[in-house]
Amino acid sequence: MTAATHSPSFPSEAESADAVLLGLDPEQREVATTLRGPVCVLAGAGTGKTRAITHRIAYGVRSGVLQPASVLAVTFTNRAAGEMRGRLRALGAGGVQARTFHSAALRQLQYFWPRAVGGELPRLVERKIQLVAEAGARCRVRLDRNELRDVTGEIEWAKVTQTVPGDYPAAAHKAGREAPRDAAEIAQIYSAYEQLKRDRVMIDFEDVLLLTVGILQDRHDIAETIRAQYQHFVVDEYQDVSPLQQRLLELWLGDRDDLCVVGDASQTIYSFTGATPDHLLDFRNRHPQATVVKLVRDYRSTPQVVHLANGLLGQARGRAADHRLELVSQREPGPEPVYAEYADEPAEAEGVARRIRDLIKSGVPAGEIAVLFRINAQSEVYEQALADAGVPYQLRGAERFFERQEVRRAIAELRSAARFGANDPLLDDVVELPAQVRAVLSANGWTPQPPAGSGAVRDQWESLAALVRLAEDFARARREVTLADLVVELDERAAAQHAPTVQGVTLASLHAAKGLEWDAVFLVGLTDGMLPITYAKSDDQIEEERRLLYVGVTRARLHLTLSWALARSPGGRASRRPSRFLNGLRPGSLGGGPRSTGGAGGIERGARRRHRGPVLCRVCGKTLNDAGEMKLMRCEDCPSDMDEGLYERLRDWRAEQAKSLGQPAYCVFTDKTLMAIAEAAPSDGGELAMISGVGGRKLERFGADVLAICAGQEPGEADGGDA
Repeated sequence: MTAATHSPSFPSEAESADAVLLGLDPEQREVATTLRGPVCVLAGAGTGKTRAITHRIAYGVRSGVLQPASVLAVTFTNRAAGEMRGRLRALGAGGVQARTFHSAALRQLQYFWPRAVGGELPRLVERKIQLVAEAGARCRVRLDRNELRDVTGEIEWAKVTQTVPGDYPAAAHKAGREAPRDAAEIAQIYSAYEQLKRDRVMIDFEDVLLLTVGILQDRHDIAETIRAQYQHFVVDEYQDVSPLQQRLLELWLGDRDDLCVVGDASQTIYSFTGATPDHLLDFRNRHPQATVVKLVRDYRSTPQVVHLANGLLGQARGRAADHRLELVSQREPGPEPVYAEYADEPAEAEGVARRIRDLIKSGVPAGEIAVLFRINAQSEVYEQALADAGVPYQLRGAERFFERQEVRRAIAELRSAARFGANDPLLDDVVELPAQVRAVLSANGWTPQPPAGSGAVRDQWESLAALVRLAEDFARARREVTLADLVVELDERAAAQHAPTVQGVTLASLHAAKGLEWDAVFLVGLTDGMLPITYAKSDDQIEEERRLLYVGVTRARLHLTLSWALARSPGGRASRRPSRFLNGLRPGSLGGGPRSTGGAGGIERGARRRHRGPVLCRVCGKTLNDAGEMKLMRCEDCPSDMDEGLYERLRDWRAEQAKSLGQPAYCVFTDKTLMAIAEAAPSDGGELAMISGVGGRKLERFGADVLAICAGQEPGEADGGDA
């Protein structure tokens, strides 16, 4: 066979390399062909960053500039590493290593440990939480399951930020971390945990990085061996590297600069794990000769979705915001984002379920639809609404609500209490269903006020609080219900959610949605206090919450709906306001909104009720966020015009009612509700019903007495029983 006959089937190396560049846009092509020196790729959401860097590696391999075995591509999840390996194989660069930081470090540690230390590598800790529990016991600190998870998270954060036990309290304070226990206690447990590992000759995953760093720092011969093996590095999601991972990368590189990093500071949402965008933002300072390429052509989302995403970042503040990328959609125009306002959370969930059902009927596959929320505890009402609508769903990144351990345990306790009834000491003299549920769940970690900060303890509390709210709504909807009735209702709800999950609508937290995309995305529960979440206090924390919403918006290819509820439950006071992040973006909000072509754009009033706007202090006019202050309609520090005599008469009346009912006083009205009543001095049922904490059932039961007291009269002879 002559060369002329076989050359069309077997192109030259140069032709083969150039073929890799076909279909790349100019910026992606620049990334792919810049094979030497430091390269920083600033890649916005949906701009094809993985395509750009995999084609870069393949082009380098096919052109002979890079040897496959000399390239190490590093990313952050096994899923992303697997996807990268698959793409590289398809492009003819199958010999390239694509691994996570931990996987690459563990491989090196296993190989060099006998030479550097001698003997076998210590065993990896399989269940870190169990060891942390033992460490807590050694320190005479008892930790429940959720505290264990949170303390374990603090230890992991300390290690990736290279903080030793003795320095943890100061470092945690400086970083503004909401520690689940006293910082000194955590430092003590951290120290005991490290000692336990030494005693048992074990290491954890953070040690894998720490030990690899230690060996490369101390053994220059080993460091040079690795540097001879890997001469070219690519790091994806560079905005998420921790200080420890950055140090390892520097040791891999040595004095070379053959490095390509890819990231987007506007998608930094994992700072609580130690991730920081500073390494990405400082790349030009460390490498003044670096080639910087910006990928801003968005191939994922329509111009309407991209316009909203750009507007969201346009309001951002801080260092990451100063380096934001202005995306340019490459898709045909689509529908405007929909803003939907509802009276309460169940109405919001039902409205979302209806819209999803309509989308599926119009031809959108269920697997191409997602409902994204801030915390996993929000999933229950959407699980129920989708199940009621006959829409299959799957929960990503968390257990289904009724499968969570704390929920299963709580229902078992409620079932036991219902079975034993009056013989249960927890329920002595408690007759109202919600009060009974609160009494039972208080033994399982529920408290009237949420725990400080985030983490597993807060997640557990949110799950139990959802059960309390469910009991309140159940009692409000049906008369004379018992604890046994509620248990039956819970069992039925759990059974109804055993819907098929294949090709189902995805329910996920915003954090779990990172790196994914769908044709239709519903961003739900967008109220101040949920996004940004209540415990986000500092400017940096608030801005990370904004970036979290940005990540949610940019998951949508075509359909995007943003919704919120003005009240938690039906009949509740509409005291919530839409997320401040939507100000100036949604139609009708301060500052205008995105361009509208009519049709799907604009605000849908899911409950057909007037938007009440932010809750303002009636004394100083400041916007109120705290639930107690919103109940009073004023700041705690602002002067009160409360009628002290009226308040005392209400307190005396409440004490008598509580005694006759055999319930705690707060089961009648809380102190804050009494204060709000005494300040408002309502003259009729309508005014009384507007006060937060006075629901329909309490209005019916206690309204006549309260109005009589407010009018300076003696309450009627009603005994407070059911009307």
